[in-house]
Amino acid sequence: MRVLLVGSEGMLGRALRAELGSRHEIVGASRTRAGLRVDITDTSSIATMYANLGQVDAVVCAAGEAHFGPLGEASREDFMVGVRSKLMGQIDLVLQGMPHVRDQGSFTLISGVTERDPVRGFVNSSMVNAALGGFVIGAAIEMPRGLRINVVSPGLFAEAAELYPGVFPGHVPVPLAIVSKAFAKSVEGGITGKVICV
Repeated sequence: MRVLLVGSEGMLGRALRAELGSRHEIVGASRTRAGLRVDITDTSSIATMYANLGQVDAVVCAAGEAHFGPLGEASREDFMVGVRSKLMGQIDLVLQGMPHVRDQGSFTLISGVTERDPVRGFVNSSMVNAALGGFVIGAAIEMPRGLRINVVSPGLFAEAAELYPGVFPGHVPVPLAIVSKAFAKSVEGGITGKVICV
């Protein structure tokens, strides 16, 4: 399969490249990559990426930002960070990407544990992660040409746990190697409309 990996230069993106790249052709795209570049908050950037891409069998997203901070100090604009990036950025990847994905192909998006197990300061993340799950469940029954769509909802990455001291009390960190298997399940399997919790 030919797989577009958006966010290919990040921590998760590198792990997914290692997992999926052993079996498939990976086309990486990121904000910083010298080759195929994309800013998922910019619909014209997404359009340009797809125009330069050609056809693929799967689109995988490992990108998206949200605002972090106390709810009582958050503004509407703070909440729009997650809406523009992690939520609508990924939805736009699907809306614009459908014509570029071959029949029976797939989309795999990324949400996160805060949709079901929230922590203080991550309410914007909780909101957009839950919305992504709703989008995938609803979109799955309307995808054309046998296209599939899922979202992986991983716990705190073990490799990033030290960046969040005291923020995720009681959470069991998940190694990226395990998270990557969930993406492989979505790309290579037959499921659709699923929130894959890891």
